[in-house]
Amino acid sequence: MHNRRVSTLIRVAVVGASGYAGAELVRLLAGHPQAEIAALYGRNRDGIPLADEFPHLAPLGLRFVDGSPEPGEHDVVFLALPHGASAAVAVRLAEGGSTVIDIGSDLRLADPAAYPDWYGFDHPAPDALETAVYGLTEFARPRLHGATLIANPGCYPTASLLALTPFARAGLLTGDVIVDAKSGVSGAGRSAGSDFLYTELEGGTKAYGIPRHRHTPEIAQGLAAAGADGVALTFIPHLIPQVRGIISTCYLNLADDLDDTALRSILDDAYAGEPFVHPMAMPPSSKLASGSNHAFVFAARTGSRKAVVIGAIDNLGKGAAGQAVQNMNVALGLEETAGLGALAVYP
Repeated sequence: MHNRRVSTLIRVAVVGASGYAGAELVRLLAGHPQAEIAALYGRNRDGIPLADEFPHLAPLGLRFVDGSPEPGEHDVVFLALPHGASAAVAVRLAEGGSTVIDIGSDLRLADPAAYPDWYGFDHPAPDALETAVYGLTEFARPRLHGATLIANPGCYPTASLLALTPFARAGLLTGDVIVDAKSGVSGAGRSAGSDFLYTELEGGTKAYGIPRHRHTPEIAQGLAAAGADGVALTFIPHLIPQVRGIISTCYLNLADDLDDTALRSILDDAYAGEPFVHPMAMPPSSKLASGSNHAFVFAARTGSRKAVVIGAIDNLGKGAAGQAVQNMNVALGLEETAGLGALAVYP
């Protein structure tokens, strides 16, 4: 994929703007000092005001268009499409000179043979998996600069890998890694079924995706890339009755017996100077990240050569739209925090 220079004002399109992640992208891009929202694509919604779908975005005065962008039409295209729908589009647009950031799953796994097994389809553009940059921003900056094809990480993998990667890079992970993660219901999207009705969710918490959740190979791939390819990963997600937020509680077996101070220093060193990842002295709540691109991490010893590390994010922020904008900024050489200055809404 070749690069191209963009003007000071960046023409941006969102494909799949009728979903929660797409709407969050629009909200963030509306506050970006160098982004112009040039087109919002929504299937069978041509000419419909964005406010009809998302009344909170009515002040923007935007409307949907149908179809798909043409190569070279926009400087940046964000794809927020269902599994299997974005890979071919992403390649075509990137080859035409656009910077393409896929919020979906189609470019995340490096092995095309994993897609039939985990997602139920044969990958339509396997060569793209060799060139796409996996955009866990804090650990991908050298490859992100100038990239035109970017895979935005999943929400669960983002929370989990932000917590785990510093320990994997330090060579401390051995044996089993257990990730017990909990998410708000917006991660299921707007077209989720009856399991996601308020009447089904209120007052309860439940595990799902057992024993094969689609984010398992993505987390395992991230651990292997960080040097921990010998660990055995167990990933169990849970649905909780809140709108936003993910908290990943990760149970570790360690190669060395470290105390709390040593564990926390690993996080402090890994994220020193990072604008969006914050090591904490106490276990964080997912609410700390609500509406923002910020992430909070924590570590503590739980026994001899055992520890727990926690990552907390907003699944629509750092877990989707926020990280996508952050990746755009790095890829284009913009200020990394541009358009992402909002702090969490609290309480």
